[in-house]
Amino acid sequence: MRKLIIDTDTASDDAVALVMALQHPAVEVEAITTVSGNVNVQQASINARYTLQICKATVPVYEGCHAPLEREVAPADWFHGSDGMGDMFYPAPDAAAQTQHAVDELIRRFQMSDGQIELVTLGPLTNIATALKREPALAQWIKHCYVMGGAACTNGNVTPAAEYNIWCDPEAAHIVFHSGIAMSMIGWELSCGDATLDDQEMQEILALKTERAKLAIECNSHALKAVREIQGEAGLALADPVAMAVVLEPSICSRRSNHYVDISCDPELTRGMTVVDKLGVTGHAPNVDVCWELDSSAWKYLLRRSLS
Repeated sequence: MRKLIIDTDTASDDAVALVMALQHPAVEVEAITTVSGNVNVQQASINARYTLQICKATVPVYEGCHAPLEREVAPADWFHGSDGMGDMFYPAPDAAAQTQHAVDELIRRFQMSDGQIELVTLGPLTNIATALKREPALAQWIKHCYVMGGAACTNGNVTPAAEYNIWCDPEAAHIVFHSGIAMSMIGWELSCGDATLDDQEMQEILALKTERAKLAIECNSHALKAVREIQGEAGLALADPVAMAVVLEPSICSRRSNHYVDISCDPELTRGMTVVDKLGVTGHAPNVDVCWELDSSAWKYLLRRSLS
């Protein structure tokens, strides 16, 4: 069994990604840590614990950083709704969050892991950067880190240059990308185009008639509207679940290569841009495994399997 810790600013697509990990037969989710991003850290925790309850899973949830390292808080309620879950306002989960701070728990668990736990980040990298600042050896304790974030040589989704998770806390991303962690970057753009769910595919998921399937489509209703109006996609783009699909079944990423990737901490124009040295012109050693293409059929098959 592969062991994962998932760090998330749990909103609608994060919730689907959590379901996928919880349902995968070869994966054990050791812990979930929440961070400020799409919603505040407490709401992210509530959404994670509600998702766990829907999956009838028992996983400890730890609340982490309340704000980016240096930037103002910038929630994505315009995309996910005020509760992060499509304004569904689900009932409060039965389970409480753990009392330990997420950063403390990340350091403790990875220190004790003997290099056997992988990290999946679905939100801004504030918790991870804070942990690295406190304990730089964390970079060697993490078996592999999968970052849902960035935009590899393409448009961003919150500015022309940047994807939301990296834009939200670029200083944190800069620390993490330069920490020496073995890392894969799964950019938001992989969830676009053929990877989106069209109306028929969404209806087929609802026809599965499971609580997980209902949650996946229902809580993403606000996101679907935003994707169509802002991004111009015909269907539902699910960036975090696409990234989780690559984590769970690496062959779903059909083209990948290692490159040097830097993060722009510019105040405005290129804030949060993931600058991929695709041609090696800087001469810097590669630090990131960049995913370039997705097997859309395989990703959708895994999603349906997870929700059935």
